[in-house]
Amino acid sequence: MSVAEKQLFLDKVRTSISGDLTGSQLEYVMTNITGIINGFDLIPVEQDLSAGATGDMIEAFIAAKEVEGRSPKTIERYRYCISKMLKYLNTPIESINVYHIRKYLMAEKQRGISDGTINGYRDVFGSLFGWLHNEGLIQKNPIANIGPIKCEKKIKKPFSDIDVERLKECCGTERNRAIFFFLLSTGCRISEMCELDKDDINFQTLECIVHGKGNKQRTVFLSNVAAMMLKRYLDKRTDDSHALFVGKGSNRLQPGGVRFMLKKVAAKAGIENVHPHRCRRTLATSLIDHGMQVQDVAFILGHEKLDTTMKYVYMSQQNVKNAYRKFAS
Repeated sequence: MSVAEKQLFLDKVRTSISGDLTGSQLEYVMTNITGIINGFDLIPVEQDLSAGATGDMIEAFIAAKEVEGRSPKTIERYRYCISKMLKYLNTPIESINVYHIRKYLMAEKQRGISDGTINGYRDVFGSLFGWLHNEGLIQKNPIANIGPIKCEKKIKKPFSDIDVERLKECCGTERNRAIFFFLLSTGCRISEMCELDKDDINFQTLECIVHGKGNKQRTVFLSNVAAMMLKRYLDKRTDDSHALFVGKGSNRLQPGGVRFMLKKVAAKAGIENVHPHRCRRTLATSLIDHGMQVQDVAFILGHEKLDTTMKYVYMSQQNVKNAYRKFAS
């Protein structure tokens, strides 16, 4: 067992006996225990944390989040992050302290996991332990003293007009062009688009209603070009599927199929980082550049927080310079 692992063991011992001893007695006992274990190689015993108190607490937390209306994907992410952490620490949830959490996050960082992903883990754990503490199921919140992980802010550029033309030329089929322009026009998440049916599209008003995160509905809009591309594709369809977009065997197209298609188109066009979210970023940037209020852009993208929307917007130096020349005295 490493020095860090032995220290975690000692911390656990200290926590479990501190309530029954005076300060001097506790230090005497801990000094003797430390001297004893230094002569041994301790091996942690695997525990089945899916059962018992730990399992019950996790299920209670998950149930609470489901009642609050968290989406199935969010619930799935909670389960994944929490189970990974528990498996690594091999410690009952009521005994986890700040040192355990830091150890796990550092191990993930050393594994090459990005700071952004690690900060996402911290958010999940913060939600879990904050809820457990508020419910009185644990005495201390081990996340309370762990601040947000600083992440490198990378500039994520939208597609340029030239990129769009090159990608359009390399789409190959009416379906692929319709998908590409639908994503560019509506700013839909890939899962939202794949769930749509043909009847969801109103070609008269050039709009449709999508079901976003948390089962929230919102209206998105089609440009004239996107509507034309989509109508051409639908007019050539001979299947009887209700799905707006279909793949092989006339089955509803899945997100993985869209990503695979865009990857092939990108390789043919010689453009890097082609993915559905870049279409959302391109739409957000274009709308802001043309004067739309950020609140309206947030509604179209299905964002609750304006800060989230602004992360999608790329402010070019030329745009900033033009705005300065316009408004500066």
